[in-house]
Amino acid sequence: MKTPNKFVSFFEQDVAVVKIAQVEPNRPVNTEREPLEGLLLTSLPIALSVFGVILIVWFLKSFLCICKPNEVVILSGRKWRTQDGQEVGYRVISGGRAIRIPIIETVKRMDVTTMPVPVEVRNAYAKGGTPLNIQAIANVKISSDPTVVGNAIERFLDCDRSELVRVAQETLEGNLRGVVATLTPEQVNEDRLKFAERIASDISRDLMKLGLQIDTLKIQSVSDDVDYLKSLGRKQIAVVLRDAEIAESDTIGEAERIEAECEQQAEVAKTQDRIAILEQENALRKIKAKLEQQARSEEEITVATANEKRAKFEQKLQAVRSELERLRLEAEEVLPAEAKRQAQELRARGQAAVFVENAKAAAIVNDLLSQVWQQTGTDASEVFLIQQIETILKQAVQVPGRLHLKEVNVVDNGDGKSLASLIKVYPEIICQFLESVNQTLGIDVVGTLNRSQNNTGEN
Repeated sequence: MKTPNKFVSFFEQDVAVVKIAQVEPNRPVNTEREPLEGLLLTSLPIALSVFGVILIVWFLKSFLCICKPNEVVILSGRKWRTQDGQEVGYRVISGGRAIRIPIIETVKRMDVTTMPVPVEVRNAYAKGGTPLNIQAIANVKISSDPTVVGNAIERFLDCDRSELVRVAQETLEGNLRGVVATLTPEQVNEDRLKFAERIASDISRDLMKLGLQIDTLKIQSVSDDVDYLKSLGRKQIAVVLRDAEIAESDTIGEAERIEAECEQQAEVAKTQDRIAILEQENALRKIKAKLEQQARSEEEITVATANEKRAKFEQKLQAVRSELERLRLEAEEVLPAEAKRQAQELRARGQAAVFVENAKAAAIVNDLLSQVWQQTGTDASEVFLIQQIETILKQAVQVPGRLHLKEVNVVDNGDGKSLASLIKVYPEIICQFLESVNQTLGIDVVGTLNRSQNNTGEN
């Protein structure tokens, strides 16, 4: 077993421990140091990577110069040759990137965006000696042309933009006065676009020497303190008014003449129109008369034809009506009478047949009844009466119902017999009816019933 020296480095101690673990696998290993060793082995490459990235970023930040589209970058410190062969101590980058050599080269930036430059010139004498006041606005910028930008670098590097505006403004004012001196007030005021183009072309040469360029130049106002332009305006206005009045007078005369001609032509046209209208009305009346005559003749023919057809139809209609009346009479009187006659005949035959059959049946029944009566002897009347007892009793029961009494007053002595007597009235009426039948017809219903009951009791 090897024991690590106290002067051995930390990494060598780790290697020694690994070797001991491989030689003696049965020896217990210190598990507390293993996570720390794994963490160190993992974090070391990460730390080196982060350090490398930071170093690369610092290198790019220090050595790489990126130029925006609206600026130029000047790397000064080394000798460079321009396109025309001139040797300068700087190089210019416009819209790109370049590698800077630290310590040797320094980086400067110049903004090439547009700068509005207001220009105001007072008492600028025009051709003829008229003082004018001119206000204009120009858009100026540092030129990014490689042949011109060197002039701006030499004159305005590290200068404030207000200084550029002041220089451009003074240059524009001087050129503006020079151009105004060669033009008349009328030329300056009437053709401002041409005036601005001439100023821009004259000043471009001076601005190129300064490394600047002008994008636009607009004349805002032109005036004077002696009312020269107003006088020109009044004169022109008077001429315009005079011409307008003359033109108006000529126009009015021409209009009146044209109006008279138009009225004359209108009257002629009206007369011709009236004549044409009368002619057309006459033709229309002729046509209407002709059409009315034709219409009347056609109407008469139509009416005659219609009357003839109506008469024929009336004849046919009368024939149909006669036939219908005949059929109606036949249906309402003849046929019912014939049917009634046939029905009465059939009914009479039927009734006669019924009577005949009833007579035959009654004769047969009487024969049978006489035979039964002879066979029965003395009891035949009782049997016959018993057969008809139901009919007799029905008639007897209906007798009390034929009495119509509004009210009955019963006077009772206090013993209740009056009410009982009233209740016995209906049976008494029936008994009297049966006695009347016995006295009138000789049919003793009560006696027959009593005998029949006695015979039944004896049996």
